[in-house]
Amino acid sequence: MKRDHPLDSETFPPFGGFPMEGLAFLKKLKRNNNRPWFQKHKSDYEDLVRFPMQSLVASLGEEMRSDAPEIEFNPRRSIFRIYRDVRFSKNKVPYKTNIGAAFPVRGRKGPTESPGLYLHIEPGQIFIGGGVYMPTGPQLKAIRKKIAADPSSFYDVIKDPGFRRMFGGIQGEKLTKAPLGYPKDHPMIEHLRHKQFYVGLILAEQECLKPGFLMKVTKGFRTAMPLVRWLADIR
Repeated sequence: MKRDHPLDSETFPPFGGFPMEGLAFLKKLKRNNNRPWFQKHKSDYEDLVRFPMQSLVASLGEEMRSDAPEIEFNPRRSIFRIYRDVRFSKNKVPYKTNIGAAFPVRGRKGPTESPGLYLHIEPGQIFIGGGVYMPTGPQLKAIRKKIAADPSSFYDVIKDPGFRRMFGGIQGEKLTKAPLGYPKDHPMIEHLRHKQFYVGLILAEQECLKPGFLMKVTKGFRTAMPLVRWLADIR
């Protein structure tokens, strides 16, 4: 999906599939993860990776407009930068070897992580999901409090047949013991032990090359939205 002419700041072509050359670029970047190589090939990144992802985000915004009006899909702001933050990491390679985007609930500001949707494409796999990946301590306490106080609303989300078929259940890390303040025989203990509250679907990399990939992502996002809304209701 190479650009043959400039586009205005808000216009992107309909997504027709992520280019195979884009995946090939990410594979090459993994083998040549250094600044001189990237600077030499930066235009390839912009044309073959970032621009197709922007088109995908724009198309997702159109598809999800009526299903999730509270979610922001912005081709300019939703996509993560390619540059890694290496300040506190032992791994000093400068560039990410995937292209990812996060779509938060609009208007959520503060120290807690905003519930939202997430997508990334990398050589080897694609991840589509939603929820809260790294809740803060107070946020986690609030989630557990709601589960204990209103289990029926939580069950409405996780026991929905479509949700169970696609995701199975809430994913991520769990405590080995009951969280502080809850007895080990609490009726909701299996859910209270969660440290993360997200769901995700992993697809083969070839799926993103097809025009139908847009609808696969849309279906995953629609199915994850009840969990996102349940989490967004917690203050």
